[in-house]
Amino acid sequence: MPFLKDFRIVFMGTPEFAVATLDKLAQEGCSIVGVVTAPDKPAGRGMQLSQSAVKKYAIEHNLHLLQPVKLKDPKFLTELSGLKADLQVVVAFRMLPEIVWNMPPMGTLNLHGSLLPSYRGAAPINWAIINGEKQTGVTTFKLKQEIDTGDILLQEVIPIRDDETAGELHDEMKLIGANLMHKTLEGYCGNGIKLLPQDAQRDIKDIIPIAPKLTTDTARINWQSSASEVYNLIRGLSPYPAAFTSLEGKMLKIYKATYEVATSTITPGNYDTDGKSYLRFRALNGWINILELQLEGKKKMDISSFLRGYRFA
Repeated sequence: MPFLKDFRIVFMGTPEFAVATLDKLAQEGCSIVGVVTAPDKPAGRGMQLSQSAVKKYAIEHNLHLLQPVKLKDPKFLTELSGLKADLQVVVAFRMLPEIVWNMPPMGTLNLHGSLLPSYRGAAPINWAIINGEKQTGVTTFKLKQEIDTGDILLQEVIPIRDDETAGELHDEMKLIGANLMHKTLEGYCGNGIKLLPQDAQRDIKDIIPIAPKLTTDTARINWQSSASEVYNLIRGLSPYPAAFTSLEGKMLKIYKATYEVATSTITPGNYDTDGKSYLRFRALNGWINILELQLEGKKKMDISSFLRGYRFA
């Protein structure tokens, strides 16, 4: 809507997921008066400084850029205040102190990759798949101090396919989320959206699933789990950080697999292969058939390419 250009917006975000929303708002003519993203970080074997996806976009489109190391730095706060934003939009950024999120008169809006209040936390896309959910969604809400707890503005449901990976859902969700944030701004700036407390979205007795940060322990496959649970873990961590196990003493990351429920006398965690066409690991009640993998020190490859070059002990 044309009136959106009259509202001064500061955008905050870091990864590729955030770029989709920033681009949508820019393409729709929103007045982006500043972009806040993470400082450059050493990455790769050479440990050269790497720019965030949001920074690259901001530079390419000549947007005013801020990269504070500390969000309470007086110099940063002065510069942020000087932008005289009416509101701030946050997508995939770090936790904001109150002095930042409460600075603009219209507050700060956030996009989250789940149907809040479910899957509050750092990895909602991954955990929805790991837990075998059949649907998830995106939520826009107004920030307050406790993380991911602010009043809801809009939500959109997204179905999860049985074979969908976190990477595929991420790519779908970032575009749906971008459109939802634009729609949210139209309603919010036009006083057409009623804020809804998150507690109103659930029965007080409901158990709310959470989405904590992914760790090495999260990614390590427990072969005492059911075949479907292992399969969901693989999908939920593909392509990053990837679920892993060990093969003859080396780490084996699994990116794509299928599963089947079947009885066997083979102990969970052991593998079976013909050395040519298949490699499968035993789970508690079935098999995980590996389709795409990466052995420690090797490149990612499909199973047939791996078996052509690997010699089992």
